[in-house]
Amino acid sequence: MKVLLVEDDPKVASFIKRGLEEQTYEVEQAYDGTFGIKLALQNEYDLIILDVILPNRNGLEVCREIRLQNQLVPILMLTALGATDDKITGLDAGADDYLTKPFEFKELLARIRALTRRGTDNATSEKLSIADLEMDLAKKTVNRGGKPVNLTAREFALLYYLLRNKERVVSRVDIIEQVWETSFDTGSNVIDVYINFLRKKIDKDHPNKLIHTLVGMGYVLKEQHDA
Repeated sequence: MKVLLVEDDPKVASFIKRGLEEQTYEVEQAYDGTFGIKLALQNEYDLIILDVILPNRNGLEVCREIRLQNQLVPILMLTALGATDDKITGLDAGADDYLTKPFEFKELLARIRALTRRGTDNATSEKLSIADLEMDLAKKTVNRGGKPVNLTAREFALLYYLLRNKERVVSRVDIIEQVWETSFDTGSNVIDVYINFLRKKIDKDHPNKLIHTLVGMGYVLKEQHDA
């Protein structure tokens, strides 16, 4: 598995690279945002680990630039900023997950496994659909009304879970356990943020809304006339 690590702190970069290589990952490094963008757009990676504070171009700019050309590569953002607003800013830029420094290496591995597992779990010819929304798991594509919908890896995973459980109410805890698959602050509003991301991409321009909130219960994917 090939990983791009964009981190300007030599000690942190060495710690992560050494640990990942011991786990048989292949790691390429960039120490500034400009070179990180260049590598990310020239090569194919199974995962990108991206620090927020970088020389030349910061991690948020790098993430946005990558997302203009690659919606599916999982991006794990490293940040020393632990406030929820800072994390949401990173997610809004296109990151799939975040990890606050300092962190234990085993937690980093857990986050990586959760993000990269989606690529192998979904490698099948199966298609999932509801109304005019269709997900092709083999091609990693989503269409609504015949038009493509560009999703990040985390948005794809969340929609996959909702489609798998269509017409069934899923709680925030269900989503955390099944989509994030790792330790998570249940008081955070990151789940709501991602649901809103999906709504903007899936429902915004369609009268038949598919993603519904049941206050105090969770979320359900169903056709509007079933409400």
